[in-house]
Amino acid sequence: MKTIVTGGAGFIGSHVVDRLVKGGHEVTVIDNLCSGKLEFIKRHIDTRRIEFLKGDLLDKSFLGKAMKMDADIVFHIAANPEVRLGVVGVDPRRHLEQNVIATFNVLEEMRKNKMKRVVFTSTSAVYGEAKKIPTPEDSPTTPISLYGASKLACEAFITSYGYTFGIQSWVFRFANVVGPRGTHGILVDFTNKLRKNPKELEILGDGKQRKSYLYTEDCIDAMMFALKKSKERVNIFNIGSEDWIYISKIAQIVVEEMKLKNVAFKYTGGDRGWVGDVPKMMLSIDKIKKLGWKPGFNSEQSVRNAVKHLVHD
Repeated sequence: MKTIVTGGAGFIGSHVVDRLVKGGHEVTVIDNLCSGKLEFIKRHIDTRRIEFLKGDLLDKSFLGKAMKMDADIVFHIAANPEVRLGVVGVDPRRHLEQNVIATFNVLEEMRKNKMKRVVFTSTSAVYGEAKKIPTPEDSPTTPISLYGASKLACEAFITSYGYTFGIQSWVFRFANVVGPRGTHGILVDFTNKLRKNPKELEILGDGKQRKSYLYTEDCIDAMMFALKKSKERVNIFNIGSEDWIYISKIAQIVVEEMKLKNVAFKYTGGDRGWVGDVPKMMLSIDKIKKLGWKPGFNSEQSVRNAVKHLVHD
């Protein structure tokens, strides 16, 4: 099966590429290497098991040439993953361009080349501060971050293209995904801070924020499982673990795995880490569980496994 993976050199994308190659698929990776790393997929390039095309999804000329093929399915994973973008001095337009417009460009090339299936990686951030926890897929979508808003806009374009142009879609709303090759997020933030100062760790907020964490292995398993088992025109699934973990507990795990002693935790205060942060998040995964999938790791196991890779790899 011919497959295109946008963002295939990134954190989640490279794991998707691994699984597709293992399954014998013919894979074309499109990535601008802005946040992705060539080293994540280099072994596949060296053995000629994939085709790698370096370029930006905002470059219509490049994208038109890159996607001019008869691919069976597109895994659209490329995005700007930084939830805090827009509140730390960076132009918020980047979410519009790198998430929404990039997705529109991909869908347009799919339409032109008559590609009929797309997998999209979305986020729990589309729900904002959900009133119902665990949060099911039919909950109101009221994002409070620009990242969540951009992902929800992408979902809308994807589903509308499905009904207008006959493109079948699988949309996965992830909890916080952690694991090998992680390049951003709280685990990277904590380990980097402690490497600079092993005696003190700044924790944004009050440490009482609690969220669900999903290990990469479970994440990819769930995506591939739902792709096989769910065949609606639009297939939307929450993917996460069935519990949550406090931010302060994550800090303790990082300290333990780095084998540090007498680390002082310094809290910035408030019930959230930044503007747009959701203090409580846990997704209901009943929908995909009814199809027969469940995670192999809980939140604490996912975090600890991921930290081990960060610290020891």
